[in-house]
Amino acid sequence: MPEHDIQLSEADTALLEQVRQRHGLDSIEQAAEMLAKARLRRAAHTSNGRGRALQLVAGPPQRGNRS
Repeated sequence: MPEHDIQLSEADTALLEQVRQRHGLDSIEQAAEMLAKARLRRAAHTSNGRGRALQLVAGPPQRGNRS
């Protein structure tokens, strides 16, 4: 997997450090990777239609049942 360098603010670094400690990870990079993967999983789940509200679609009117 290719690596990308990302510039983080002090606030971003502090937040990633909290995530790292909470999840028992070895580095801030692992925390960032974990969060990115979690977000991608959520995006994939919602983009494929699961979790969306289903709406009834009316079919064409019935023919030949006239009284």
